[in-house]
Amino acid sequence: MDRDGVAKRTVVITGAFSYTGQYTTRTLLQRGYNVRTLTAHPHRRHEFRDAVEVFPFNFESPAELARSLRGASCLINTYWIRFPKGKSTFESAVKNTIVLFKAAKAAGVERIVHVSIANPSATSKLGYYQSKVILEVALTELQVPYSILRPTVIFGIEDILINNIAWFVRRFPLFTIPGDGQYRVRPIYVGDMATLLADAVEKSGDEIMDAVGPEIFTFEELVRAIASTSGKSPTLVRVPRWAAYAGTWLVGRFVRDVILTREEYAGLMDGLLAPEGPPTGRTLLTSWLKENGRSLGLSYSSEVQRHF
Repeated sequence: MDRDGVAKRTVVITGAFSYTGQYTTRTLLQRGYNVRTLTAHPHRRHEFRDAVEVFPFNFESPAELARSLRGASCLINTYWIRFPKGKSTFESAVKNTIVLFKAAKAAGVERIVHVSIANPSATSKLGYYQSKVILEVALTELQVPYSILRPTVIFGIEDILINNIAWFVRRFPLFTIPGDGQYRVRPIYVGDMATLLADAVEKSGDEIMDAVGPEIFTFEELVRAIASTSGKSPTLVRVPRWAAYAGTWLVGRFVRDVILTREEYAGLMDGLLAPEGPPTGRTLLTSWLKENGRSLGLSYSSEVQRHF
């Protein structure tokens, strides 16, 4: 029982040890929920100790997956891949997620909160955005109440994109801007994203919501803001998309990581990271940078090391 005498409800979150997952799990625990996680890394050390029950994904065994979900009132799904690697493809991620949705329904889960992406499109040439539409449709047809959150760039001290922009401007006198740099971005703070996910647990009915912050930047403005608070002033050089991708691919080989994919360049430059509408996050990136900018980019953040 919680302090108000109401039985605690159980929430299952995929990836409680991941970037967004950690913030969301902290918020859920602070609100008095029992929390379980499904993860690809059940033996990874984490901050929550016995406060979070840990189960493997078990996508290959839907019945076992359903058992790990039984008794939960809500599933928060953050599972996805940023780019294909080895046997992890967008197709396999779609298949696994649909298995997860069906297992949640079979287990009697009353609500599913799903993290999608801003501006998904069935007609997009980008596999990432096409795949996200497939999952949104699958969830809406499941006949389980849902919330779908569509974030853009999620910033925070553990963020990869913002940190690695700072890493580049700290180490190189030039920073390449693909195209004209005037395509826009609406970043949201990871703590605000966690709040939106936790709030969605208690909602009723269905909703689809863009998860966007209160500030809109052109990409050039974003780079200048990060550079300024990092104490650097690199020369910004505009180059064609292919040249920017080639440069980050070469650096990626050196740091053994995928810095930005072709699809991520396309989504960024096509303006897909700045949907219209009111903000749903409160934290200003400019204010956050003033407090944290000096600590950004001191070391490189590797997506490959974090997830593979």
